[in-house]
Amino acid sequence: MTIGRLNRFWTLITVLLIAVIVIGGIVAWSRYSQPQPIEISIPPAQELQGEIYIGGAVSNPGFHPLTSGDSIEALIQAAGGTTDDADLTGLKIYIPRVGEKEQPQKIDLNRAKAWLLEALPGIGEGRAQAIIAYRQQVGAFRNITELTEVEGIGLATYEQIKHLITVSD
Repeated sequence: MTIGRLNRFWTLITVLLIAVIVIGGIVAWSRYSQPQPIEISIPPAQELQGEIYIGGAVSNPGFHPLTSGDSIEALIQAAGGTTDDADLTGLKIYIPRVGEKEQPQKIDLNRAKAWLLEALPGIGEGRAQAIIAYRQQVGAFRNITELTEVEGIGLATYEQIKHLITVSD
């Protein structure tokens, strides 16, 4: 008789364990919520318009028009393309803060063509040609003060344009 009681005891325990597992599974499943879909939102692209300063080893450094969709290559071409000594592995982009004072565009004495030199106050066609001739005879300007060594350009003219000129290697 004890064996019959023992079998009923194990049967009852087995049924109870199965009931607990089934009920626990149903409770766990009912509390499980499907994950909410992840929403990814990309802010709209800012509309670019204005001017961009392109300097360094380009043929025509200065401010050039900028519109949305312009590629780096298109901007470099707008600046007359790169010079032979350009290093395209390290480009820089600088975005000024609102209200930041804009520096005047400087003309590179070593790269500027005659028409650009003529745009400087006090430099006409003759003085522009003299600057180019000096560059060809003596070599590149090493400092902006060297401009006073060009025939027809004195200290008064230099003082008038020194904030508008620069030299590069």
